[in-house]
Amino acid sequence: MRRPDQQTTTRPTPDAAPGTTPDTPPAEATGPGTRRTADAGGAARSPDPAGPRPAGDLTTEAALAPYLRGQAAEFLRSLRLHHEHSAPGDSGGHDAAAATRALRRSARRISGSLHTFRAALDPLWADQLRAELAWLSGILAREHAYANRLTRLVEALHQLSGPALPAARGVRAAGESATSDAQGRAALGVGAARAGALLERRLTLARTRSHSAALQALGSSRFHAVADAVALLASDVPLAPGTAGRTAEALLEPAERAEQRLLTAVAALPPDDTEPYNEAQDAAWHQARLLLRLHRYAHEVVLGAADPALTGAGHALDLHRDAVEAAGAAAAAARTPRIAPATAYALGVLHADQRHEVEAARTVFRETWPYAAALSTP
Repeated sequence: MRRPDQQTTTRPTPDAAPGTTPDTPPAEATGPGTRRTADAGGAARSPDPAGPRPAGDLTTEAALAPYLRGQAAEFLRSLRLHHEHSAPGDSGGHDAAAATRALRRSARRISGSLHTFRAALDPLWADQLRAELAWLSGILAREHAYANRLTRLVEALHQLSGPALPAARGVRAAGESATSDAQGRAALGVGAARAGALLERRLTLARTRSHSAALQALGSSRFHAVADAVALLASDVPLAPGTAGRTAEALLEPAERAEQRLLTAVAALPPDDTEPYNEAQDAAWHQARLLLRLHRYAHEVVLGAADPALTGAGHALDLHRDAVEAAGAAAAAARTPRIAPATAYALGVLHADQRHEVEAARTVFRETWPYAAALSTP
């Protein structure tokens, strides 16, 4: 997020993202602010400027405050729609779910911006509201996550226990392989139905509890205090003393720190020749996903829109998170006491399938990450 004529510098990062430690960017990292693209021969070349930059006479107040007010207005609009479609007797379940997703999106953007641009805001106010929005976003996300996880796992079970591939039939050289495949699918099919039923019971129960928790949270005094704070934010953004007259260039420094933390996290990701079942590495990928989100929000504040070059990489990290959590759900179900061996076998195969999906998502991320110089190599 640097101007084309700026040099890449290393800055301290005292305001690292929650759960992280201050990072030092790699010396030769190539990042979103200094984009490199490949020509026909595959060589990296210097890019054109990455879009508009804030005008020199635009104040921080005129850049950050309107963004926060806009997200606050979206939060309140989504909350109103949620109340309208969640009323007793209302049949708009899909609309209520869409309103909840919009509520979460605006809450995440406000919270992320309060974190990244904390120095430009009243710090006590920013910290308190950010913590409350993180609580709310987490509560609202669980029901949706459990529903998606169940759909993902049931569909994977159906595919894994399906009939053998027609291409294997009638080929003498592949006869033994086809027989082994058919036997494996038959063994999997015995336990797949029970495994699916077990997952449905577990995840539906978790989803129901999450739904109740969300309803309880939305009716609590804690939530009403959050909504009141966001309503005030829609009209008044508490800036730090002396911030109102500062130019929007002052926003570039915290935005660049968010970018550098992302680059450092990506550079530290394990290489692609590591063990596919090394679940201890998942946390590093989750952290990269969080930092990519913070960078995206900072980009929206400073430049007015998310960086389109990172869309594919962000989607890959979302898929990675989904596959990791689905694999965990399959493993947890397999630990259920007194389940039949065939059921445990099906859940084990399902867990392995989702771990392969984890590796596939990591591969897609490496292929779509546009700043290859920041990726670590074996």
